[in-house]
Amino acid sequence: MRHPKSPSHDETRRRRAYVLSDGAYDRGVTTAATAETELTTPDSPAEAESTPGGRVIPEVVRRRLSTLDRSFDPYSWLVTVVITVIAGILRFAGVDKPKGYIFDEVYYPTDAWDMLQHGVEWDEKNNGAAYVVHPPLGKWLIALGEIPFGNTEMGWRFSTAVAGTLMVLIFIRVAYRLFHSVVLAGIAGLLMALDGFQLVLSRTSLLDIFIGLFILMTFAALVLDRDHYRRSWQRALERGFDPSATPHLPRIIPWWLLASGVAFGMACSVKWSALFFAPFFAGMVLVWRAQARRSAGVRGPIIAGILGDLGWLILTFGLVIAVYLASWTGWFVTDNGYFRHYRADNGWSEPPVIGALQNLAHYHSEAFNFHTGLTQKHTYQSWPWQWLLLGRPVAFYWSSAAGCGAASCAAEILLVGTPILWWSFLPALGVMAWFGVARRDWRANAIMTGVVAGLLPWFYFAVKDGRTMFAFYAMPALPFLILAVVYVLGAIMTPASGMTSGTARTDRQLVGTVVVSTYVILVALCFAYFHPIFVGTIMPYDDWSVRMWLGGRWI
Repeated sequence: MRHPKSPSHDETRRRRAYVLSDGAYDRGVTTAATAETELTTPDSPAEAESTPGGRVIPEVVRRRLSTLDRSFDPYSWLVTVVITVIAGILRFAGVDKPKGYIFDEVYYPTDAWDMLQHGVEWDEKNNGAAYVVHPPLGKWLIALGEIPFGNTEMGWRFSTAVAGTLMVLIFIRVAYRLFHSVVLAGIAGLLMALDGFQLVLSRTSLLDIFIGLFILMTFAALVLDRDHYRRSWQRALERGFDPSATPHLPRIIPWWLLASGVAFGMACSVKWSALFFAPFFAGMVLVWRAQARRSAGVRGPIIAGILGDLGWLILTFGLVIAVYLASWTGWFVTDNGYFRHYRADNGWSEPPVIGALQNLAHYHSEAFNFHTGLTQKHTYQSWPWQWLLLGRPVAFYWSSAAGCGAASCAAEILLVGTPILWWSFLPALGVMAWFGVARRDWRANAIMTGVVAGLLPWFYFAVKDGRTMFAFYAMPALPFLILAVVYVLGAIMTPASGMTSGTARTDRQLVGTVVVSTYVILVALCFAYFHPIFVGTIMPYDDWSVRMWLGGRWI
């Protein structure tokens, strides 16, 4: 016979529902005023469990420290594989067209090819090292595609297509971890797969798809580290660990936190703008760990573990530096790199290793000055406040060649997000921000952290020095923007007052499901309508013109 206070079948279903899963249990089911009492005193024997040491673990503590069940879920992986395959087809089909370089492909594929020949970027006109202002890793990744396919369009764009497809796969798994829902994870993956902005960057040999991938990988590793840390506390409590006597866990190695350092180092090795995320992600880790200690019953949870947290973060940042320096291996091992022997060329001492690092520091100083002084006007430049509104997309390719069956033809690749999706970002952010405050939901706050880190610094530089900017700088923030939409869709589809009862669904849930399904279908139709200008399909000029929804802003 079930104890009257033990969880019923319906209660178990409620715990796994979107609104109350994980987020609610992280913040607890009570107000902060009663939290400390609940952490040490169970409501009833049925709500607590004794540890081997005789201590009683309140059920609220178990709920707060609970994480996603790590058992294999075939349905989630089936959805992941199917949507990833769809994304891969969209990104690889005809990726070698149009022929020739488009937009900034005049830089990166040629740099990548030269790096295969010389180990560093090369200036063919001067037959010497070229001066470039971005780290090498993105170009080395492009070079990986040029090894099997040569210095061709397929060679230039193969690696970016792989990165764009992998980004969809990882994104689905992150969404599944956050929302505990196969449906919401699938919706998240579809929205990214059907976004024109991500699609164009996946099919073009630029650097931004790589930094987007590595920032997403960093976030995924941090979420897994959060799980690992909370599970470690739960296991320690189950073994009889007393947090009031010893507020520190037995030594554990946060492998996922260290992995995030490797991923973040790779992001920084593509573009320095990845550094914008460093303080935000570090703060997020500190908050998550303090919350876990508080949930476990540690008194003064912030101070109790701050030294250990900072120690691991410093080690993680050390890995970032190590990965970044490793990306410059080609520059270190050759004598031909730009500024490689800057000190010796100017008559100064250049000791081994230290001298090379000093030369690299000078290189970085010059590149930094270039970036901070870049205010030259460009036809397709835009400001951060225009990005989410699609106020000034970037034209990557244009052709008016004949062959469409009409008197006048057009073919364009326009870097523009799928409009229905992108124009839902701002309202979704507003709703999610409210949820983050009202429900104290860690997921909403984590997603908002990624959005702020990816966009806010660009606002600062736009106001401070009017630096030349382009819409594709928003790429690292894209996964978090889509997660904000999915978060709101989840709230619509599974409201707190609309839980399932047996096999029946409430009217509110049915309405929510219809609304969400309609939204996803509209995004898919919108993507299909604009697909020709995402991939450069030749069409009658009039057909192209009607797709320029914001007129001159898109032309």
